[in-house]
Amino acid sequence: MSQFQALTVAAVTHETRDTIAVTFAVPPALRERFQFTQGQHLTLRAMIDAEDVRRSYSICSAVQDAQLRVAIKRVPGGTFSTWANDTLRAGAVLEVMPPMGHFNVPLSAENEKHYLAFAAGSGITPMLSIIKTTLLAEPRSRFTLFYGNRASSSVIFKSELAELKDRYMERFQLTYVMSREQQDIDLFNGRITKEKCAQFFQHWIDLADIDQAFICGPEQMMHDVSQALQDNGLAKEKIKIELFAASVPKRAHASSKQPLAGSHDCDVTVIIDGAHIRFAMEKDKESVLDAALRQGIDMRYACKAGVCSTCRCKVVEGKVDMDANYALEDYEVARGVALSCQSFPVSDTLVMDFDQDH
Repeated sequence: MSQFQALTVAAVTHETRDTIAVTFAVPPALRERFQFTQGQHLTLRAMIDAEDVRRSYSICSAVQDAQLRVAIKRVPGGTFSTWANDTLRAGAVLEVMPPMGHFNVPLSAENEKHYLAFAAGSGITPMLSIIKTTLLAEPRSRFTLFYGNRASSSVIFKSELAELKDRYMERFQLTYVMSREQQDIDLFNGRITKEKCAQFFQHWIDLADIDQAFICGPEQMMHDVSQALQDNGLAKEKIKIELFAASVPKRAHASSKQPLAGSHDCDVTVIIDGAHIRFAMEKDKESVLDAALRQGIDMRYACKAGVCSTCRCKVVEGKVDMDANYALEDYEVARGVALSCQSFPVSDTLVMDFDQDH
């Protein structure tokens, strides 16, 4: 099981008025554990006002940079993001979990592909890692990015994106879409919507030429772009999305209206680092994660919203209903992979293996 490690902050830079980039110093003994794949994220933990607060943030450096860096955008009312923007400095120590996530595709120097990306706001964070890594790893591949923001002053990594465009003039195309700043071409004004995407595909991008699409941003924007891509001929399996927990509304669990068969309680076993830990919980009332935390079990989690996949595991016996799932592919669910933060037991017994999550 991935355990938190204490990492020292090497540098903090202000990318915009409300976004910082945090670089960690990774000691030689931990370098192998903190090797990452483009598009992955880190789960950070800090004690804030005597509360254990955990959040996941995407890595924004290229694999080839040999640097571990995340961006943290201040979210209104956000406990962790506000604390980080106000107080984090070089020399601070944070608890960090090794990289996780599947927002990527395998790369090969032999590839000659055309990748397409749509990002909005802080959705650029994993995209920067993916784009930089891909352009370096695949010398014959190209990348096209549509990046939505309110105005140029809110563009995160503006200078880095400009440098990438200058460095890879033939292979990297960058288009800004601004909702509150007028641009010369009217198509690039406003929000990234399903209708606007249809125009992009009509006038700017030939989807028949696209091998893979990546989308990261607010939930509605991602849904619109994904639907537009599919409506215009791109296969669903060529689309990967990454949602941030901050953009997902909290939903209360709605128990089944029909009484569940069998016992009132579920006999749960969680397998963590080879240890089998057993406890009982009421069916269909709370998530396995919450029930296990109440038992004092040291569980792996971050967002509790079905977004970050930190709590992913495999159901090897029994059955659960998952309330929300923004992190797992359909084929993973079919194989029994589940998110414990969204898993509500509906069988008499349940075994969830956190050492086997694929």
